[in-house]
Amino acid sequence: MAYFKKTDRKNKPKRNQQSSLFKRKRFCRFTVAGVEHIDYKDLDVLRDFLAENAKIIPARLTGTRAIFQRQLNTAIKRARFLALMPFSDQHKS
Repeated sequence: MAYFKKTDRKNKPKRNQQSSLFKRKRFCRFTVAGVEHIDYKDLDVLRDFLAENAKIIPARLTGTRAIFQRQLNTAIKRARFLALMPFSDQHKS
């Protein structure tokens, strides 16, 4: 039978100690602006929620509320379908 060495919990380094000091409260920018509906033709707003590789950034990173995240996903997909935005950034010139 294997025995594990008991570690001293006091000497154990805490994880993410620095990040807890610099955490910023996320907020929904659509709620603050009073937006009722996200339009697929507003490409400047939609580009803010795309990563470099043209993936949609999740709500847990942006702080967007669920109702607006669903509208955002639909708007981005409509803009992609109408060729207003790229599906991916993998194309070769």
